Amino acid sequence: MESKLFVRHREEFIKNMKDGSFAVFYSGDAPHKTNDQTYVYEPNRNFYYLTGCERGNFILLLVKGSSFAQAFLFIEEPSDYATKWLGRRLTKEEASNLSGIDLKHVKYVEEFKSFVHTAVLANSRGALLKKPERLYLDLYKYKPFVTPFSLTQLQFLTDVYPEIKVKSANDILDSMRRIKSSEEVAEIEKAIAYGKAGIEAVLKFAKPGMNERELEAYYEYQIKMSGSKGISFDSIVASGKNATILHYIDNFSTIQDGSLVLLDLGAKNGVYSSDISRTFPINGKFSDRQKQIYEIVLRTNKKIIEMIQPGVMVNDLNMAAKKMLTEETKKIGLIKEDHEIDKYYYHGVSHYLGLDTHDVGTYQEPLQPGVVLTVEPGLYIEEEGIGIRIEDNVLVTENGRRNLSESIKKEWKDIENLMK
Repeated sequence: MESKLFVRHREEFIKNMKDGSFAVFYSGDAPHKTNDQTYVYEPNRNFYYLTGCERGNFILLLVKGSSFAQAFLFIEEPSDYATKWLGRRLTKEEASNLSGIDLKHVKYVEEFKSFVHTAVLANSRGALLKKPERLYLDLYKYKPFVTPFSLTQLQFLTDVYPEIKVKSANDILDSMRRIKSSEEVAEIEKAIAYGKAGIEAVLKFAKPGMNERELEAYYEYQIKMSGSKGISFDSIVASGKNATILHYIDNFSTIQDGSLVLLDLGAKNGVYSSDISRTFPINGKFSDRQKQIYEIVLRTNKKIIEMIQPGVMVNDLNMAAKKMLTEETKKIGLIKEDHEIDKYYYHGVSHYLGLDTHDVGTYQEPLQPGVVLTVEPGLYIEEEGIGIRIEDNVLVTENGRRNLSESIKKEWKDIENLMK
């Protein structure tokens, strides 16, 4: 994407900062994995959102006074050693072009501590502003009572300058990231296109007796051949009873003739994600019972998509999906009392989608144009070995919605025809 998008993101964030404050964001690094290897690096999503850079050990510094604001980017120095062993590093010029940050404000990470002391926190002639009162940090916690990564990284600051108030940058960024720009929607659509190529290839490839891991491998091969960087989350390829486990990722069972296979798959386009679920019969033909349950889930999927428009609450979608699945399963005698639906449907129908598969943003405000969310009703009947989920990715528009994954086949007849 063009640097002007990241400039806009920084300008919007800075507008929400208090005067006399600064913000620091880390790009993150790859955690250690084994004696001689690290995990694959993934950029901190907020850092990427504000800079467009996908490199580890970078730092973004934003400074806001009463009448000015400036951005500084600190990058790893492109040494000969790093280039030979790990690949070419970004130059200052390249980092400036990617982020839209003035080349004069691109420095090396080794300079960060001294710069932030002399230019931001010291009452000296070289200071950019009067000593700030607030520090904005990414305080995301992946589980309760875990110290945010940024506090650990910046402990040297909070220890030496305890008078500075630490403020969460996440409230501002979560609200911003919830609404996607047209450029971001285009990125998500590309990720969906990669996912479509993979899913359709799997449907044509699948045969009874295959192992789930074969379909997993074939999907990942196809999306990468199409241009994707890879999966946006661990692939779910669940056959038979395995499909009643929501986050089944073992993908190691032999697929029996007559079984349904639930695919919950994502593809990356750059840092943006898709998240699509489709369910199909391994032998290419739905049984009457499978078709009956499938149609209930499909009707619910379509109904919830039709409900999406500005002003609707996500909880309204959840309640409507559960009500419809309850009524439909009572009609076919699967349940008798409303509360029994909890045995066969036990998750929400929607979540936000974007830089993360489960993207950030409040669910306590109504939908607005620019929100992208999933619609994924399902039914999971363990005693019958049936698990069905149908998931689409939908954009909220000014006048309603647009199903970004509409071209990925989900009518049972179309699935059967595709598998012939």
